[in-house]
Amino acid sequence: MGQLLCCANNIVDDVEESREALHHCPPGHSRRSLCLYNLATSLHNRSQQLGVLSDLDEAIELYRAALQLCSPDHSYRSLFLNNLATDLLATGLHDRFDHRGVLSDLDDTIELHRGVLKLRPPGHSTRSTSLNSLARSLSTRFEHRGVHSDLDEAIELHRAALDLRPPGHSARSTSLNNLAGSLQTRFKQRGVQSDLDEASELFRAALELRPLGHPDRSTSLSNLAMSLQTRFEQRGVQSDLDEAIELHLAAIQLCPPGHSDRSLSLNNLAVSLQSRFEHRGVRSDLDEVIELNRTALELRPPGHFDRSLFLNNLATSLQSRFEHWGVLSDLDEAIELDRAALELCPPGHSDRALSLNNLAISLQSRFKHRGVRSDLDEAIKLYRAALELCPTGHSDRYLSLNNLATSLQSRFEHLGVQSNLDEAIELKRAALELCPPGHSDRSVSLNNLAISLQSRFEHRGVRSDLDEVIELNRAALELRPPGHSYRSLSLNNLATSLQTRFEHQHVQSDLDEAFHLYLQLSHPSHAASRIDLNAAKSWAMSAEELNHDSALIAYQTGLKFLDQHVALLSSSSRHFDVVREATSSFATDAFSCSVRHGALMTAVELVEQGRAVFWTQLARFRTPLDELSGASDTGATLAEEFKRLSFRIRNAFDQSTKDQTPEIRQLSMQWDDVVSRIRMLPDFSRFLLPPLFSGLQKAAEEGPIIIVNASRYSCDALIIFSSRDPVHIPFDITRIEVFELSSEFQSIAEQFGSSDLQDALVSILRKLWNDIVDPVVQALQESNVPPGSRIWWCPTAEFTLLPLHAAGPYEKKRDNLSHIYISSYTPTLATLIRARQQVPRDAFPQHFVAIGQAKPDRGKELQCVYPELDIVAQHVTPVASFTSLVDDHATVQGSLDVLNRNEWLHLACHGMPNRRRPFESSFSMRDGPLMIKDIIRSHWQNPEFAFLSACHTTVGDRASHDESIHLAAAMQFSGFRSVIGSMWSVDDKVARQIVSAFYGNLFDASGRLDCTRAAVALHKAMKKMRRNKIPLEQQIVFIHIGV
Repeated sequence: MGQLLCCANNIVDDVEESREALHHCPPGHSRRSLCLYNLATSLHNRSQQLGVLSDLDEAIELYRAALQLCSPDHSYRSLFLNNLATDLLATGLHDRFDHRGVLSDLDDTIELHRGVLKLRPPGHSTRSTSLNSLARSLSTRFEHRGVHSDLDEAIELHRAALDLRPPGHSARSTSLNNLAGSLQTRFKQRGVQSDLDEASELFRAALELRPLGHPDRSTSLSNLAMSLQTRFEQRGVQSDLDEAIELHLAAIQLCPPGHSDRSLSLNNLAVSLQSRFEHRGVRSDLDEVIELNRTALELRPPGHFDRSLFLNNLATSLQSRFEHWGVLSDLDEAIELDRAALELCPPGHSDRALSLNNLAISLQSRFKHRGVRSDLDEAIKLYRAALELCPTGHSDRYLSLNNLATSLQSRFEHLGVQSNLDEAIELKRAALELCPPGHSDRSVSLNNLAISLQSRFEHRGVRSDLDEVIELNRAALELRPPGHSYRSLSLNNLATSLQTRFEHQHVQSDLDEAFHLYLQLSHPSHAASRIDLNAAKSWAMSAEELNHDSALIAYQTGLKFLDQHVALLSSSSRHFDVVREATSSFATDAFSCSVRHGALMTAVELVEQGRAVFWTQLARFRTPLDELSGASDTGATLAEEFKRLSFRIRNAFDQSTKDQTPEIRQLSMQWDDVVSRIRMLPDFSRFLLPPLFSGLQKAAEEGPIIIVNASRYSCDALIIFSSRDPVHIPFDITRIEVFELSSEFQSIAEQFGSSDLQDALVSILRKLWNDIVDPVVQALQESNVPPGSRIWWCPTAEFTLLPLHAAGPYEKKRDNLSHIYISSYTPTLATLIRARQQVPRDAFPQHFVAIGQAKPDRGKELQCVYPELDIVAQHVTPVASFTSLVDDHATVQGSLDVLNRNEWLHLACHGMPNRRRPFESSFSMRDGPLMIKDIIRSHWQNPEFAFLSACHTTVGDRASHDESIHLAAAMQFSGFRSVIGSMWSVDDKVARQIVSAFYGNLFDASGRLDCTRAAVALHKAMKKMRRNKIPLEQQIVFIHIGV
């Protein structure tokens, strides 16, 4: 710090001394020109050190004044000053151009350098410096105006300068670097391979002249690395890429924070890691790329001349992550960054074509996912503009050809204009010609042309098109060996095209080869991406359609990919769309396939693995660790580390302003490492892996579990027992019929309370009985499950929306389900097992809180909240420590805080489901909504039971029933072993009666509250409601979830 201050003081002193000297040399003085030059130089130096642009402006004016006093025909001294002043004026103008981007400064710079060069003829001691200076300014002008003659002249000037700096010359490394840089730029513009090879050799020679300790070594490391990176992109030699990454890492070590070249070094490493990700598929490479690009962009603030490049780079890496993991926020951010970059690249800018292409790519991706036609039209317009800027010979021409072709193909698929498809094919053929064997993008071009020809075959049926598609797909697959991030895409494309030919020509070898290719998907060499998962889904669908015996393997592979894919996402509701898309109906179809193949235990494992995926992921951070802690000292240490990391990750749920901050990414990597180490311990090899049937069967220890499944292929139930094989019940109903029944019921449920719908409700409950529940009851009775036993329903798909617990014939002298068995629900078997593993704390007294909010910030006032809480207090106060939280105290934070001190909860308020954004479903408090995402972040100690006396607390996401994202599930996930929730609107007057009857039956023989009695207590309360002539929909509105 002291040295810096000293340097700053010295700079100021130099300026003041030079001013004083100039003051003593008025106009006409023989030394005035020298004094002007000295003051200008001091100001120029201060500008470079302290960044004061006004100093630079003044220096330029002083240089001009000095120059006017030194005409070329004066004495040697004047000639010397003339050359020096001209040179320094040019340097000052170039520096000002770098800061402000005014092109006239650059034009003036070039003219001044030309003047100086004329005054330094061949043989002059500083001619090489003038050659370099002029070449540098011409290269800069080329970058901003794109005039090829500027670049060609710069190269010739750099060659001439290098000739004047033979081996041993102190500035030879500078000339080697400068010439190499210009040759590399020309290669990018014109694609002449010899330029690239020469550039690489020159960069290597320059690095050899800059050993450790040389101030420019980091620059040489980066330059050689970028050259090798470019050569890898052209020829695909992996050793070039590996060396480039090593060189970039070495360069960053020489550019610590604060170093002027740090942003460039970060950017360069990011580019190389992006390439490695694309060819090897390691997820951590891509995450690191994004963080490097973010950091680099922060070092290029608005106004910096390189900012557009850094905006483009960050956008490209986010676009890439979107393609592999499907997080739409990545794509939206990429588009905003691409637009900002394009604004900084006006017509004539050398990077304009790149910016046009990048924005178009992002818009086209968004069109594919959201279908907004204007995005596609804008993308095509941008692609055409980019292609015009990439004439024949331009190194990026193939990219522009491919991109425009792909967008035209998309427009054909949506509008059916044949000319769009024909133009796309011609453009893709032209692009492929520019990607000869060895080019790193050849596989992409092969793949793209195959897609268009496949489309034309499907519309016109020309056999030669299909044959060519197969050959192109074969060639692309050969270029994507095991480990390549797009190998599964090529496997799927080739298999699909072979399958298409089989369907038209019935050659068995085509079909055999197709499924042989699909089987290769089951042995991935990297963590699965969305591309891998989609390929497995395609395999499963093909196997189902053709009744191929690999169908079950396809589902097992796909669900393994699903588990890996979701595990790579951060714990954020922003990723729920990805989970929803990834899961879809895959698990329920896998269940159906397993059942049809007689693999009943496998069916249970697969449906468990592919449902409630989001809760399963979050539940990993709450895993009980008693066995691990007691296993050994190592186990205890790992358990503590696991607990610490899990707490921090869960606490970060939806807190990050970015998708995944570096801190969260680092925590996730540490967490993964701890899990890997735990699995190395004896008896813990399956820690947090999807459970096997032998483990899942424990869920049925207190009574049978009935999985009720709806798939497009079949509808079935499996009854799970604790100590015998599952029992299969096929249903004579299709998924479409289940969907229609569910839709009809939802329509009726929305009108409960406003009209008499009892007849319509009974009709639905009878159909449920006849088609679903009665066959299950018969199987239970045949399995000797006695009347009065507890049973657990585990419904999937649209069955989750139906009141299975209330099914019955609703006829005199015939029993409904509720007369035979006591029903509970569970979203998954593992959820029920976790609830049973939570050993209740043997505390005395038990702590119970009743929270009531009759006057929330939004919604109508509830009339019966206070009487309801009074009833709860009457029952609970004699046996437990009772707390009541109402009115102004029933706030969001107040409720969360009081739950830290109480294990038992009764909550009476408005329930507000959000069917589109389920994590924003909430309980209405005095100051706002208590949302699911608030509940997820909670750290309540030993919660036991929650009665949610609110509307719609088991209503979840409209489009993903199997994920069970609703208020009751959130409470269960947060640790409550037993939960009472509602399936639709609750009449608060009726709720008061139900609550009174319920709490009278919740105590065990010793008079203590017992959450395992909740299902029986609810069953008895509803039985009492039937005798009280309560409306049917209110008799069956509440359900029990958990133990």
